[in-house]
Formats: sequence, C-alpha cells, structure tokens
Amino acid sequence: MSIGIIIASHGEFAAGIHQSGSMIFGEQEKVQVVTFMPSEGPDDLHAKFISAIDAFDADDEILVLADLWSGSPFNQASRVAGENPDRKFVILTGLNLPMLIQAYTERMMDASAGVEQVAANILKEARDGVKVLPEELEPQVEAPAAVASEAPKSAIPEGTVIGDGKLKINLARIDTRLLHGQVATGWTPASKADRIIVVSDKVSQDELRKSLIKQAASGNVKANVIPIKKLIEISKDPRFGGTHALILFETPQEALEAIEGGIKIPELNVGSMAHSTGKTMVNNVLSMDKEDVATFEKLRDLGVKFDVRKVPNDSKKDLFELIKKANVK
Repeated sequence: MSIGIIIASHGEFAAGIHQSGSMIFGEQEKVQVVTFMPSEGPDDLHAKFISAIDAFDADDEILVLADLWSGSPFNQASRVAGENPDRKFVILTGLNLPMLIQAYTERMMDASAGVEQVAANILKEARDGVKVLPEELEPQVEAPAAVASEAPKSAIPEGTVIGDGKLKINLARIDTRLLHGQVATGWTPASKADRIIVVSDKVSQDELRKSLIKQAASGNVKANVIPIKKLIEISKDPRFGGTHALILFETPQEALEAIEGGIKIPELNVGSMAHSTGKTMVNNVLSMDKEDVATFEKLRDLGVKFDVRKVPNDSKKDLFELIKKANVK
C-alpha cells in the first residue's frame, strides 16, 4: 500500500503545477493529472478521475489535490470517493506549489504513513506557504473570541407570513453542472441570494449527489435539492417571504416545467449545457439539439428573456442568434 496523488484543476493549471513540482522535486511515481476543460461536462471529468485511479494499485490510498472547494474537480472527486466507500480518499483544495511539494516530501519520508496523516501535515505547509513581502503587511493573528451557543431554532409554524409572503428568485440559471465553483463563488454573491435551490426531480432522488451539492455551498449560504413540484409548493408558502433564492436547473426542460407550473421567472441565465451525442455546440459551453431549441422557443413565447453568460463578468449574448449561427439539427 502507498499513496496515489491526483492533481486536479479547471484548465491546465494542474498540468502546469505538476511540471513545476517535477522541476523542483524530480519526477514522481503514482501521480496523475486531471484537467477539466471548457468543452467538457461532469461525466467527462468523472471518467478522468476513474481513469486516474485505475492507474494506481488496488490497495493504494488516494490523495486528491484540487484547485477550488465546490469546483467541478472537487465535486467529481467527492463523487468518486462516495462511490468507493471501501477505499480511503482525502481531498485537499486550494492547490498551490508548497502543497504539492509537501505531498511529495511526506510520501518520501515515511512510506508507511497513511493518507490522513500525510494530509494533516500538508495542510499546515500549504497554509504557511502564503506569505507577503514586505512582512509588515502580514496580518496579526488574534485568538478567536468565545461565541455563545445559540438555542436551536424551531420550525416556523405553517401559515406564518414572513415579509410579503413571497419567495424572491434573485437568479434562475440553467447549468448542467448545477452547483460548482463559478456558481458558488461568482453567481451567488452577484445575485445576493441567501439560499441556493437546486430543482431537479432526478437529482432530488440521488442521495450522493444531494450530499455533494449541499457541501459545495460556501459561506453562510445553504443549498437545498428539491423536485420541481416542491418548488411550486414553496413558491406559494408565505413562510418563504424572507428567502432570496438562486434557482439552478439542470436542463431547460425542467425550467419550462417549473414555469408552466406557476413559478414566475422573467429571465433565465443560460450558463452551461454539456455536450452529448446528437447535440450541436452553440458556443464553447452550450450544446443543444432540436428538443432544447423547441423548449427555449416555448419559454420565449411565455415571455421569458435569456441572459447567456457563463460567469458574471461575461458580456451577454443573444441566445437565438447563437442558435441560428450554430444551425442546430
């Protein structure tokens, strides 16, 4: 038994830091690189992790060094770990060069060390690797103040009206990857949402995906996964009058079903639709077929407008102009 290391990132960052580590520490055995490219979807990334793990011995423990908490590499690594409960996995995020070099050092110095012990030692080195010059800019660390424990909050009684009694949908987005780094760190603060609601009949029945989505939420914003029918119910529940939600749909068909069920969504952010057999690439992150186009046309006829952006800083694109140029068949 030894430790297999997987370096994972959005884009080629993992490949670059692997090369840097080799320049400093020399070539290493049992190291795999997983890169998530713009044209790929969650299943492509999942397959890459499976392939990387298959390159190790069956009894090797797995250390994943990923770039971003709640990002797609982290999410898919967590998914693979959940699918292999008998195999020991540790996932560290915030990938940097000190982290990688320490991983190599720990593995070299104690071949019998388990992955959890190695990860604990890496964590300190990775944090300490962030330094600043001039040194006076280094923040002073103060002992945390004691925080009084809060009494558990009881459920809000049915029929209670909070605020104006209406659920606020700050942003509704179509994204095959659902809750990932761009959503957690970009769209959530941009939308000023205090709750992320993933709406999917399929995902709401998948306990593993539900747990991964919930842990991917960052800061004080909680995430829930519910079926479409439940969203329709809570939109009429006055207890949600103080909730400002970011709604995530996996497909345009789910968005259409929700809107036809009475959910008021004047604008849909179209962020990501993964490529699959029979679909046409409309741009580098959107892939559609005739059924998707017909769904968007129905949404348009219902008065829905479309905001085609992957991240908040992107400029808005015209959805139907993109479809026309791509000649979706």
